[in-house]
Amino acid sequence: MMGLYGLFDKDPVNTGRQKALDLGKALPILMLPFVHCFIECTTDAGLTKGIPYLFDSVIGGPFSAPMYMFAMGFGLVYTSKQASREFARRGLKLIGFFYLLNVCRFLIPYLIGYAISGDKKQFIEPLVYRVLGNDVLCFAGFAFLVIALFRWLKIPPRGMFAIALAMSLVGTAVRGVDVHSVLGNIFLGYIVGTEDAAGLVISDFPIMNWLVVPVSGYVFGSYLVRTTDRSKFYALISPIPALIAAVYLPIGIRNEWGMFGEGQNCYYHISTWDWFICLCLTLGVLGIWHIVSLYLPPLIMDFFIEISCYITPFYCIHWVIVRTITNVILYIIRGTQILPVSITFFLSLAIMIVTIFLCRWWQAFKLRIRGEKTI
Repeated sequence: MMGLYGLFDKDPVNTGRQKALDLGKALPILMLPFVHCFIECTTDAGLTKGIPYLFDSVIGGPFSAPMYMFAMGFGLVYTSKQASREFARRGLKLIGFFYLLNVCRFLIPYLIGYAISGDKKQFIEPLVYRVLGNDVLCFAGFAFLVIALFRWLKIPPRGMFAIALAMSLVGTAVRGVDVHSVLGNIFLGYIVGTEDAAGLVISDFPIMNWLVVPVSGYVFGSYLVRTTDRSKFYALISPIPALIAAVYLPIGIRNEWGMFGEGQNCYYHISTWDWFICLCLTLGVLGIWHIVSLYLPPLIMDFFIEISCYITPFYCIHWVIVRTITNVILYIIRGTQILPVSITFFLSLAIMIVTIFLCRWWQAFKLRIRGEKTI
């Protein structure tokens, strides 16, 4: 039985590779070294303008994490392992990866840096915040756990969305909490946006503010999997959101509204309104990528599909390289990690290329361990 204008079937019929989502994930993934190198190698004043601002606040803002999270929720519809316990297992695994990553990108290089330089302020004082503070990988783990709970309670996609939207409204209202305890602010910061007077707390992507993004992707996927015509589906859902984003973003950037305001928590403690703008941008971009995917040569498309599959290893590997080079090697050699824009760009490009090859090596290594053939 068909749905709206014959566009939807009651059963999953669109179960193949979704190339628009592959493109949507792959391009921001490739930009990760550029985003994080410019953040690490630019002064605070420098990040407010020009190319550093583009990578930090625009590409690294609404064009990046919302797409990853949306794609994550979408992927939960398409995965063959639909049991709640599988979602929970994946969530716990990601949280484990998060703490392992923090050991590799912060604890080990910072202790080495301290042993070489003896600079306690640079390498020792931030360790508690760095090793325990939240980031998008930790958020993804908790999002899996919450969605696993929703699935276990048999809450339908629309019900999940209503709950996540309510959480977003609450998270918007209570962000900026300070419980005057280092550990209290750090661990509460996983749930709601916390800050302290010194600005040391790393409360990035709290679950209350951001859960609505992957849940939106889950709802989107629940419709896309039943569509009988992908081109018609994107033609229906993408143009108006794309227009809203195209009108709002230049005005918002110019006037420093919401997530484009002063301070990183304007973005990390995202408001419900800014989530809506990010959703419009994501839906609009996916419509564009769907059209592009119809005409890309297979060799190029296969490359982007490959990159989209590397999201977790790429994230972890590039972060270890970026932090080690900028916060330890450059800082010890030069006394600063600040670099000119041109050098930062080429450093980012080099890290991107190295990370791709390391991801390929890691994938081949995993296949050999499993006794599978590499392509």
